[in-house]
Amino acid sequence: MKFSKLSQLFLVSTLGLLVAVLLTACQIITIDYVFVADSTGTSSSSTGQIQVFAVDSESGALRQGASTVSSGGNGPVAMALTSDFNNLYVANASSKNVVHFAIASDGSLTAKETLTLSDTPVSLAVNPAGNYLYVLYGSSSANLGVYALSSGTLATTATATYPLTLAGYGTDTILPTAVTVLNSGAEVYATVYDQTAYNPNGSATSTAHPGWVFGFTVGSNGTLAGTTNSPYQAGIKPSALAADPTNRFVYVTDWASNQLVGYTIGTNGALTYMLNGPFKTGNEPSGVVVDPRGSYIYVTNSLDNDLSAYTITLASGSPSTLAGTGSAYSTDTEPVALAIDPALGRFIYTANHLGNSASGFRMNTSTGALSATQATPYPTDAYPTAVVIVPHGNHSLQAVAP
Repeated sequence: MKFSKLSQLFLVSTLGLLVAVLLTACQIITIDYVFVADSTGTSSSSTGQIQVFAVDSESGALRQGASTVSSGGNGPVAMALTSDFNNLYVANASSKNVVHFAIASDGSLTAKETLTLSDTPVSLAVNPAGNYLYVLYGSSSANLGVYALSSGTLATTATATYPLTLAGYGTDTILPTAVTVLNSGAEVYATVYDQTAYNPNGSATSTAHPGWVFGFTVGSNGTLAGTTNSPYQAGIKPSALAADPTNRFVYVTDWASNQLVGYTIGTNGALTYMLNGPFKTGNEPSGVVVDPRGSYIYVTNSLDNDLSAYTITLASGSPSTLAGTGSAYSTDTEPVALAIDPALGRFIYTANHLGNSASGFRMNTSTGALSATQATPYPTDAYPTAVVIVPHGNHSLQAVAP
């Protein structure tokens, strides 16, 4: 059968359009940028850097994104984002500073101002309004510094600084570990441990309880006031903490006891233990996150090289191991931090310190179960320590609500 020239032209146009559609469908679509903090050398004092990876929306696979940049110091250990995802803050432990980066729409980073501290920073948090950065720092005594933010710009002088000390044990060495702020912005929590009371490599000379979480309410001018009965006991060596998105629960990992300590948030931010806790984790839990819907908890176990998953009982906040998952989900060597993508709330990535890599997982949002993303783990540079994720494009408008 012969076609007229007009029919042939129509057929060619149709085929061309079909090919274009198929090619477009096969293109990699980025939904997030993953930032990984690591060292370029072989020691903790090596110059730090921030790598940028792009997330494929279908497979969750990571690929190199914008150019790697210097972290602005040595030994980056923590990162935090503003809620509009326009600003990144990086804490460099060895150089005792915090550097502000502006985030462009393609994920590229531009260094802005630098905050110099008197001691080693260990953890950062930004309040949801984006007007305060909380800096937890100290190598022999723990302090929580409050720094004002203005359109992302970081003040280089603290609004206030709060020593984290234990009544009756003023000479003990208190080491800070983690800080978080509630989605409401109304309360801030920070974890520490008393090295004088818990010192497995030496002698313990204090009778104080070793692990603690401090609670603060935030005043209208950004000042902090201790919550009722703060600080609260938090195992032996708390390593990380996270709050659920509904501002009802706080979870703390205890690195030394291999457990997750759960608290209910009461009036004015006061914490009370969950009655059936603490909850078993793997060995040396190092990081914890709650998914954006408030349904699941994920914990990295640094010694086991894996990730534990839990379902949250919504009424009480109690976590229970996901049914049918068997053993925890394997990562590369020594996962120390993790993050969940904010665009769709379905991809999780870990920073694997000794594996020099990031591991990726896809979450079944109906069950919380995880499956490995394509081609995981993804090589990074030396000794990654922290990971954060920012949404990209129209997907960032898809709010993930509890």
